[in-house]
Amino acid sequence: MHDINKIRTDKIFFLNGWKKRGLEINLDNILNLDEDLRSAITNLQNLQTQRNEASKLIGIAKQDGDESRASELTSNVQGLKDSMHELEVTKVNLSRKLKTELSSLPNIPNEDVPIGKDDNSNVLVREWGTKKGPSLNHYDIGEEMGLLDFDTAIKLSGSRFSILKKDLAFMERSLANFMIDQHVNKNGYEEVSVPYLVKDDVMFGTGQLPKFSDDQFRTEDGFWLIPTAEVPLTNMVSNSSLKESDLPLRYVAYTQCFRKEAGAAGKDTRGLIRLHQFPKVELVSIVSEESSIDELDRLLLCAEGILKSLDLPYRVMTLSSGDMGFSANKTYDLEVWLPGQNLYREISSCSSCSDFQSRRMNTKYKSNETGENIYPHTLNGSGLAVGRTLVAVLENYYEGSGVVRVPEALQPYMGGLKKIGLTS
Repeated sequence: MHDINKIRTDKIFFLNGWKKRGLEINLDNILNLDEDLRSAITNLQNLQTQRNEASKLIGIAKQDGDESRASELTSNVQGLKDSMHELEVTKVNLSRKLKTELSSLPNIPNEDVPIGKDDNSNVLVREWGTKKGPSLNHYDIGEEMGLLDFDTAIKLSGSRFSILKKDLAFMERSLANFMIDQHVNKNGYEEVSVPYLVKDDVMFGTGQLPKFSDDQFRTEDGFWLIPTAEVPLTNMVSNSSLKESDLPLRYVAYTQCFRKEAGAAGKDTRGLIRLHQFPKVELVSIVSEESSIDELDRLLLCAEGILKSLDLPYRVMTLSSGDMGFSANKTYDLEVWLPGQNLYREISSCSSCSDFQSRRMNTKYKSNETGENIYPHTLNGSGLAVGRTLVAVLENYYEGSGVVRVPEALQPYMGGLKKIGLTS
């Protein structure tokens, strides 16, 4: 969320930032709300001063035995209290309205983010690996193996769900274990097991609410199913006062994730690419303001390391201003090569959110140098989407006739298995 003080003093900066996202924002309503709120606060303070002065005069009048004057002043104080109550109600309502308006505005893109309306303006950073030749699509491979069952999943839960069996389920679990071990032992992340159900303020803190409530699953008693482990991991420091020496904080978690995919009607309706429930390993960093840019590069390299270890060809793209997520101010997408689809598909988004989320969460750290309370920068990225990694392995390591090789780095996690499928 944005600082109204900064919007008030540098309106053009924010308008230009949102324009890069293709948004024409009218700030008049927000600035009018801000002015009305500040006016209400000033008037309330003036009334409080008048009430305090009148209360002192009542005491003096009573000491002097002037009951008439004391009664008159008491009546005046009651009138001031009534006016103060009305102003308190006004202040609360205006604060709520201003927060609602501010919380609906996305983060400002970093100055080096390419400007564009959509993914057509994304910029290639680098490619790695040798793209494999044509292959079957992963869902045909999985069904040929007899280990991927969509029909039963539909019977149990409806469309956009899947059931993995035997060695395919084993491979999915092994991929998650491999990723976690890499990030903990090699990359220095702290493993965390988090709740899958969270409260409104937690979803608000990372930017899922209120704008994207229609994309989320909610229980009848008001909990939200997490769309990504970024939500609970980042909010672990909500409403906290950290020390600069506490930073950086780096967390990793393996969870199931839940999304309605409301904006993806008709897209990827078959297969494992776009499900309502899917497994993911998530990386989150909370760092000082000065470390943010370097941390994004570090996070990206950690995610890339998983793909390199599995020998899966990929490319890195810088997202354009119109293709970035709501909370991000810069995003790299990792896109893995899928020979069965003859294209690259996103497998990880690595984003810096600057202080956008920490403001929403009311999280600060104290500078060692100045003693000033500063909002830390938060970053997140998939390390990786486990289901999509499984898709990539199936399509890149398919040998035909229902057989898939196990990547060498994954074999120790699968009891030494070198192939899965009809011969396993």
